[in-house]
Amino acid sequence: MNIEKFSSTLVRSNITNTYVATAFFATLIYFTINSNLYTPLEILFGVVLSTIFFKGIANIMFSLVIILFNLKNQEDELAFDKLSTKVDGLLSDLSLQESKLKTLNSN
Repeated sequence: MNIEKFSSTLVRSNITNTYVATAFFATLIYFTINSNLYTPLEILFGVVLSTIFFKGIANIMFSLVIILFNLKNQEDELAFDKLSTKVDGLLSDLSLQESKLKTLNSN
């Protein structure tokens, strides 16, 4: 459940789209500055292929972030929360029993 929540948050952040858009505009600027070295067809293919390449790199980075995401901290936090609620419940039961004993002893 944690990994789905994390991956959906990562997808909604649009960081991969920002990365691809930045790479697209950087490639476009490169080809615009060096337009006297390339034909228009080479520029077109260069921009399209580099955008596809950077989209692939973004997807690989996205999958690596999901694969390398460590769930150990979340598991420890959930176990701690479970144990703390159990201890709180036992302490409240103990205080109730003590109060019952005090009221029985005082009567």
